[in-house]
Amino acid sequence: MELLLVRHARPLRVESLDGPADPPLSPLGARQAAALAAWLADAASGRIDAVYTSPLRRAAETAAPLAEALGLEARPEAALAEYDAEALAYIPIEELQAAGDPRWKELPPDIEGFQARVMAGVDRLCAAHAAQRVVLVCHGGVINVIVSSVLGLGASMLFLPGYTAVSRVLVASSGPRSLASLNELAHLRVAGVPLVEL
Repeated sequence: MELLLVRHARPLRVESLDGPADPPLSPLGARQAAALAAWLADAASGRIDAVYTSPLRRAAETAAPLAEALGLEARPEAALAEYDAEALAYIPIEELQAAGDPRWKELPPDIEGFQARVMAGVDRLCAAHAAQRVVLVCHGGVINVIVSSVLGLGASMLFLPGYTAVSRVLVASSGPRSLASLNELAHLRVAGVPLVEL
C-alpha cells in the first residue's frame, strides 16, 4: 500500500483563553488546499481509496476539498492529532522563526509517547487498507514521527514539512515500510500558490 502524508495548509494565528486553539485555514491556506485537491484528484496522480484527517480544524479544512473532489468522506482519526492539540495558542512556525522565538524548535514533552500513539493509529490504518492508496492529512510533528519510524531513527523531529507538502510511504504486504518521497510541493508551484504570505 501507499500512504500519502499531507501536512495541513496555512492556518490563521489564534490565541485563546477559553480553551484549545483550533484555528481555521487562512485565505492562503484555502488556496493551498484547493491546489492540493486538484493535484491529487487528477487521474494522472493515481487512484486514492481513502482520506483520513486529524480532528483538528486546520487539517479537516485541508482534507475537505480533496475528499469532495474524490467523492470520498474525510474520516477523522484521533491518532493523527498534533502533540500540542490542547495548546491555548497556535502561531504559524514561520512567524515564530521570523521573531526569533525558540518555540519553533520545540519538541513534544513526551516524544516517545507521541510516536507510540501516532504509530498505533498508522498501523491500524495500514491493516485496514492493504494494497490501497490512503491520504493522511495531519501535522508536521505527526509526519516527522512517522518518517522517523520508517527510517528507524527512533522518535525524532527531522524537518519542517511545507504547508500541504506530500510525503509518501510504501508499505509492503510483508510489513516493511520505506520512504518514497519527502516534502513534495509541486502542486503549489504548478498552481502558482505561494507556501507563505509574501
